[in-house]
Amino acid sequence: MVITELLERNSRLYGDDIALVEINPREEEDHPNIWKEASLIESALDGTPIRREMSWKDFDRRANRFANLLLSRGIEREAKVGILLMNCIEWLPLYFGILKAGCIAVPMNYRYAADEIKYCVDLADVEVLIFGPEFIERIDAVANDMPKVRTLFFVGKKGPSYSEDCWKLMSFCSSSAPPIDVKENDYAAIYFSSGTTGFPKAILHDHKALYSSCVTEQNHHGQKKDDVFLCIPPLYHTGAKMHWFGSLISASKAVLLRGISPEHIIRTISRERCTIVWLLVPWAQDILDAIDAGKIDLKEFRLAQWRLMHIGAQPVPASLIQRWRKVFPNHQYDTNYGLSESLGPGCVHLGVENIDKVGAIGVPGYGWEARIVDENGKDLGRGEIGELAVKGPGVMKCYYKNQEATNEVLKDGWLFTGDMAQMDKDGFIYLVDRKKDVVISGGENIYPVQIEDFLRKNNKIKDVAVIGLPDARLGEIAAAIIEIKEGFECTEDEIRLFCNDLPRYKRPRKIIFDRIPRNPTGKIEKPVLRQRYYSGRLVESQVLR
Repeated sequence: MVITELLERNSRLYGDDIALVEINPREEEDHPNIWKEASLIESALDGTPIRREMSWKDFDRRANRFANLLLSRGIEREAKVGILLMNCIEWLPLYFGILKAGCIAVPMNYRYAADEIKYCVDLADVEVLIFGPEFIERIDAVANDMPKVRTLFFVGKKGPSYSEDCWKLMSFCSSSAPPIDVKENDYAAIYFSSGTTGFPKAILHDHKALYSSCVTEQNHHGQKKDDVFLCIPPLYHTGAKMHWFGSLISASKAVLLRGISPEHIIRTISRERCTIVWLLVPWAQDILDAIDAGKIDLKEFRLAQWRLMHIGAQPVPASLIQRWRKVFPNHQYDTNYGLSESLGPGCVHLGVENIDKVGAIGVPGYGWEARIVDENGKDLGRGEIGELAVKGPGVMKCYYKNQEATNEVLKDGWLFTGDMAQMDKDGFIYLVDRKKDVVISGGENIYPVQIEDFLRKNNKIKDVAVIGLPDARLGEIAAAIIEIKEGFECTEDEIRLFCNDLPRYKRPRKIIFDRIPRNPTGKIEKPVLRQRYYSGRLVESQVLR
C-alpha cells in the first residue's frame, strides 16, 4: 500500500470529518490564505487566532486538483517538485498532490537563504517550485538563476510576475483522482539533511518507506480515530510529517499551530482538545519556565484529555522529563530517535512503558534493528561506546547524485548514523554524541552531550552547548557555551564550582556566556558556534542578567 491510498480511504469513509486545523496567531491581514470555500472554515473573532479547518474529503480533492494541474503541464513521473512554504493548511494537500501525480516531492527548509534555495533546487533537479509570500524576496534573487525550474507556482495573494497563481489554476482542474498508478517501490520524496555539518545532502526515499512510517508511528503511539495531534515543528522536516502520519493512518484530526510561545501551545491544546503533542526540548523548557514564573495558570485550561507528550530530534535531558512529570504526572512520555536518512523518527524509541529508562533513546523501533559497532563495523559489547547503526523499512535509497557519500553510510542494508552510543545491560541505547562532535583533548575522548546533560541540572541554565576549541598543548579543549535563564545571573566561577562534580578531564576549560542557536527542528547549530569562536572572538567571562 502507498500513503495516497490512506488519504483516499479516509475521504471515502470519513469524508466530512475534520482532517486538518490551522491555528495562526498572526494578524488577519498578514495571513496568506488562498482557499476560501464554504467547506474551509475561517474565523478570527474577538481577537482569537485565525482558525481554518479542512475535511478529509476536501483534503483529497485538493490533492487531486494539484496532481491534475501538474499532469496538465506535461510534468512527467518522477519529476521533482519543490515545496517552500511555512506550515499552513495548504501544505499537505500539495504534498499529496505531488505524490498522486507520480512525481517526487522535495520539501525545503523555510530558513534557507537565497543561495541555499538555489543550491538545493539544483542538487535535486527540481522542475517545479511552489513557494509562499514569505519567500518572495529570496526567490526574486535567484528566479533567473535556476535553469532546471520550468514553473514557479505561488501560494498566496499577489504573487510576483514570474510566478503563476497556484489556486486559480487548480480551480480549473478536476477533483477526481488522476490516472496514475503509483507503486510502493516508486520514488516518492527527497528530503535534505539538516546541514549541521555543511551544505545539506539530498536524501531519496520511496513510497514503501513513507507507508512504513505510518505503521511504525501508530504502533509506537497508538493513535485512534478520536485522537487529536498538535503539530508545531515544520512540515518540511521528516520528524513532523512522519509523526503526523499516525493521524493519517488512524483518520484522526491534526492541528497545525503557527507559533511556539508557551501560551499559544497550552491555549491551543485546551481549545482544540489535543491528546498528543510532540515538542522540541526548548519548547518543553519554555512551557515549564512559564508555569514556574506564573505566566501560565494550568487551572485556566482544559488539559485532562492530553495523554501523551513526546520529544525527538535531539538528545533529551533526563532532568527535563523528571521536571515535566512533576508538573504533568498523568502524561505518558516517549522519546523518538531518527534522522532524515531513516525517514524521521521511529528507528529507535523509548516506549511509553519504559518511563524508568528516561535518558535512553530506547530500543529498536517497530520493524527496526540496531547495533553498536566499532570503526571496523564489528559489534561491541554492552556498555562500550561505538557508532549506532540501524536497519529497517525507512532506510533511504541513497544520497541523490552522491554515490560516494551513500557508500560511506549504507553498508549491507545498515545505515551508519554517525551518532556515538552505548547499550546498557537491558538493551536500551543511550546517545553519547555525534561522531564528528567528539572532542579529543590530550588523547582523551570527551563527549559533549555528557557535559551538557550535567550542566542542565543547574537551575540557572536555560540551554548549553559544548564544543571543542583548538589548543596548542592538548589539541582541543572543551568549551561550554551557556545561556542563562531570564531573570537569573551567573558567573564563570559559579559554573566552575558546579563542575567540580565532573571528572577533571570532562570539566570545560572555557566558559562562554551566549545565546544557543538552534535550527527549526531544535538541533543545536554547533557549526555556527564553532565558526563564531574558532575565530578567536571569545566572549569574556561576565555576569549575565
